[in-house]
Amino acid sequence: MSEYQDYGYPDDSPCHMVKYLEQPLMSLLDKNTNRSILDLGCGNGFWVNYLLKHGFNAYGIDASEQGIAIANQINPGRFFLHDLSVPGLPKQLDGIKFDTVISTEVIEHLYDPYAFVALCRDVLSETKGELIISTPYHGYLKNLFLSVFNKWDSHISPLWQGGHIKFWSVKTLTQILNEHGFEVTAFRGCGRIPYLWMTMIIKARLK
Repeated sequence: MSEYQDYGYPDDSPCHMVKYLEQPLMSLLDKNTNRSILDLGCGNGFWVNYLLKHGFNAYGIDASEQGIAIANQINPGRFFLHDLSVPGLPKQLDGIKFDTVISTEVIEHLYDPYAFVALCRDVLSETKGELIISTPYHGYLKNLFLSVFNKWDSHISPLWQGGHIKFWSVKTLTQILNEHGFEVTAFRGCGRIPYLWMTMIIKARLK
């Protein structure tokens, strides 16, 4: 993980995205269907701890030592350090058959999204389960707005160490999921007005 740039988590507080991700994300989860959840790129553990509080069974992995340490202060034994670009899961998770993977605002930070989606596929291979993934939304109208109002510099923020590397549309995210055997089953636009969404959530099932 020599190229990994730690996000920097001061505490267990939710990030700003939670306020517009909470409702649409939870609308895609059901305790009867999503019985064993793995959060890939769990950061400081907010979503896993949130799900546990609401009666779900959840675990999290992340490459951030700081984030995992913070997460384990609330629910120890549910969080593990792991490089998301390599195959497999931490040995502590051996034997757990996950039927759901969630990943919020992670894939845009990764140099190798193919390895990441392959990991999602491998985790769900036995259960043919569901992947719920969010990433900042990009589409024609939003891209046009950013261009007309000269907002690209602040939007892509190239000076942000450890910031966004990839910028996904519904088309490109669907394509990489399809290439790894997933079929998209739901979409949610989150934050702002339609087609100027701040982020998007795609739900897909492994075929």
